[in-house]
Amino acid sequence: MNAPDMLVPEVVEPLLTGTFGRTYFYQDACESTQKLLDAGLNEGDAAVCDVQTAGRGRLGRSWETPPGTAILCSVLLKPPAGRALAELSLVAGLAAAETVERALGLAVQLKWPNDVMVNRRKVAGVIAEASGGGVVVGIGVNVNQTREELPDDAKVAPGSLYTADGVRRERAPLLADLLSSLEHDYGLWVEGGLDALYDSLGARDFLRGRRVFLDGQAGTGIGIDRSGRLEVEIDGQRQLVESGEVLFER
Repeated sequence: MNAPDMLVPEVVEPLLTGTFGRTYFYQDACESTQKLLDAGLNEGDAAVCDVQTAGRGRLGRSWETPPGTAILCSVLLKPPAGRALAELSLVAGLAAAETVERALGLAVQLKWPNDVMVNRRKVAGVIAEASGGGVVVGIGVNVNQTREELPDDAKVAPGSLYTADGVRRERAPLLADLLSSLEHDYGLWVEGGLDALYDSLGARDFLRGRRVFLDGQAGTGIGIDRSGRLEVEIDGQRQLVESGEVLFER
């Protein structure tokens, strides 16, 4: 790349096509972009940094990336009262999957509830946390990491867009596309719930038909149901999983 690959406001803001990210908080380094937003701000406000010093994934796991290699972004959402907020992990995961799919031109899948998978490797993840009257959704996308720059102790083997096709990409256009995709999918969810996104989710369901492990028990993934739960069959019995971690056979 001839120009520096930067995510500063003057580079990203001209690329935005919707309302998400129009208020754009940027820091070169921060503990976590999740901490840069609060419920007193407006829906769609976004926080981005180049390096997180205490980034977190689901279940308290750390999320660390070398400088200049990933998209680390949080967006404030203010969903309607009474909605199932846990569904927002799937909504944001789908938006990330669609963004990666457009960038790579490859099939991209979503491992319930929020891991974006390419060639059986996790290239992006989502965390959604309630904050006052809103929800802060954090999305991390591995863009330009080499194999050596990815962790070797993750439960789900990690990857990046670069390890998928060997192409180094500028992150700003990807981030703008991600914000647009999130705004679109979130809008559909606000209007019609998860039903409005169900076809897209089902088409990318990574665990469907796979051998999985739930609390140490082996079974088969049946699929994501219309309320966002994962249906698993274990010993001939089907059960619905609302939260937690489901491992799969590599």
